[in-house]
Amino acid sequence: MSGTVYLVGAGPGAADLLTLRAARLLAEADVVLHDALVSDEVLTLAGKAKFYNVGKRANRPSVDQRLICRLLVRMAQRYAVVVRLKGGDPNLFGRATEELNACRAAGVAVETVPGISAAFAAAATLNTSLTSRGVSRSVTFVTPSITRGRAEQDTHWADAAAAAETAVIYMGALQAERVMDALLARGIPANHPVALLESVSLAGERIVRGVVSDLPALALDLGDGPVIMVIGEAFAEARAAIAEASAA
Repeated sequence: MSGTVYLVGAGPGAADLLTLRAARLLAEADVVLHDALVSDEVLTLAGKAKFYNVGKRANRPSVDQRLICRLLVRMAQRYAVVVRLKGGDPNLFGRATEELNACRAAGVAVETVPGISAAFAAAATLNTSLTSRGVSRSVTFVTPSITRGRAEQDTHWADAAAAAETAVIYMGALQAERVMDALLARGIPANHPVALLESVSLAGERIVRGVVSDLPALALDLGDGPVIMVIGEAFAEARAAIAEASAA
């Protein structure tokens, strides 16, 4: 038997932010290999599937990526519909390349189903736009997270973040001081606006706001959920507009 592997975007967490295709595939799935941060609300949509938690969390034991790739191939040899469920969008910091290549090398059919990335959910929660005419015409998505064997001095992510008018930083909360230092060293003003969002789109969502020099303290105010950082004047402009409207 040869099934199909679907790399499915689970979105930021809320089940009603899944695409219709993602929801249909979950309902049809024989087996689901999911990230650690996929919400229970989303997993319940896969009513007949067997579940395997293959997620990765910073500073915690996690499943080796090579094992995940082997599991996908093995499951496709046993089941018709294999869903690899990834938080956000599979093609953004989701290690999709390794899994796509592993399936292709083994002759396993594989497809990708996009999802809403946390950056877009964060913009919706903040009720603003990642871009703003005359304020932000460039956006970058980066992560300071270091893969095994890479040096901490690898700061290309910081160069990209500093060059954009709006920066979205994934998987950076545990390295908030390093992020702050890297941005300040590249000329980002200490009073540049930032917002950190934890568990965006879920019931336990939290938002803390401040400036770049506040990043370490802001990160300490958050809990154990996934955190995304958004940095740029577009967010300050939106907040000022909301405050002005409220005052009126």
